[in-house]
Amino acid sequence: MKMKAAMMYGPSDIRVEMVEKPACPKDGLILKIMAVGLCGSDIRNLTCDSRKGKYPFIYGHEIVGIVDEIGPEETKYKVGDRLFLFPGTYCMECDDCISGHSENCTNVEKGIAGTGGFAQYVAVPARKIELGGIYEIPEDVSFEAASLGEPLTSVYACEENVGVGYPDTLVIIGAGPIGCFMAQLAKIRGAQKIIMIDINDIRLKMAKDFGVDDTINSAKEDPIEAVKKLTNGLGADKVISANPSNAAQAQSIFMVKKGGLVVFFGGVPKGSLTELDTNYIHYNNIWIKGHFGASYIQSKRAYELAISDAFPTEKFITHKLSLSRINEGIELTRTGEAIKVVLLPQED
Repeated sequence: MKMKAAMMYGPSDIRVEMVEKPACPKDGLILKIMAVGLCGSDIRNLTCDSRKGKYPFIYGHEIVGIVDEIGPEETKYKVGDRLFLFPGTYCMECDDCISGHSENCTNVEKGIAGTGGFAQYVAVPARKIELGGIYEIPEDVSFEAASLGEPLTSVYACEENVGVGYPDTLVIIGAGPIGCFMAQLAKIRGAQKIIMIDINDIRLKMAKDFGVDDTINSAKEDPIEAVKKLTNGLGADKVISANPSNAAQAQSIFMVKKGGLVVFFGGVPKGSLTELDTNYIHYNNIWIKGHFGASYIQSKRAYELAISDAFPTEKFITHKLSLSRINEGIELTRTGEAIKVVLLPQED
C-alpha cells in the first residue's frame, strides 16, 4: 500500500510523493498521522545538508494521530486510539534518568518515533511503547492542538528549571513560535514584565498577542540600551536567548541585572563559537545556563497543559496546510508571516 510523504532529497529539496506505507511491527502499531507541526528544527534540517548526503529521508516529529493497525503481539493500544508521540525515548535506567533528568539519557534511543512525521502513516515499534512518551488525546481535543504539546515541552522544562515566575522581568530574544510559547507560559507562571526582541516587525506585532508587554527591533535600535531603559537601568531578572544567533548570546549578558540569569535556549550553528565578556560575567555575578529538551515528567506536564483550557493553544496556530504544501509552510515560517504551521497529511 502506498502513502504520501514529504521526502527530503537534499538541502531545500523536499518532494511530496507516493512511497510505501510502513509495515506494522508484530509487537507495535501503525499510527495514521492526523496532524504534524512544522518545527524550527525541522526547517533548519530541511534547508541544510543535515544528513550528510544520506537521502531521501522523512523528517517531522510533532506527531499525533489515530491507531490504524496493531501487530498481533501488541496489547496496550487498540485501533482507533488517539495518540500523541513525544519524540524523546529514554532508557529510565542510566544515572541521568534515575536522577530525574531523562532529557540527558546516556542511552537515548534516537529515531524511535522521533522522525517520519511528514507522511500519512508512521510505524511505532514495541520499544517506543515499552519506554513511554505516548499520551492519549481526549475526544474533545483537536489533533492540531494536541500536536503543540511537543514544542511546548522544552519551553515548559526551561521555565520550570530556571524558575520563571513572579515578579520576574523576562527578556526573550527571538519572536518565533518558541519565543511566543515562552512569553505565554511566562505570563501563566506569574512573570510581571516580558520584553521581546527580534528583527522582524511582523513577528514582534504578533508577539503582543501572547503576553508580551514591550517589543524591541534590534535591527533599528540598540537592544541592550532599550532593555536598560525599560528596566530603569537595572536589566532584566532573566534573559532567554531563543534563536540561533551567536550575536544574540553575546549581547544577552548585558541585558540581565547583576546576579541575574541568562539562558542559552536556541542552538547556534554547529562549530560556531560565541565570544563572551567573562570579566563582565564574573564581576556582575551573572549565571549562565544552557537548556535543551525535557524529561519524561516535564513532557507529560507540558502536554497536559497544551490540551487544557489554561493554555490558548489554538491561538498559536496561524496556518493549517495539507502535506503537499509543506514548502509553502516552510516559507511562511521563515518570513515570519506564520507563528505556527500545522500540516494535515490526511487532507491531501
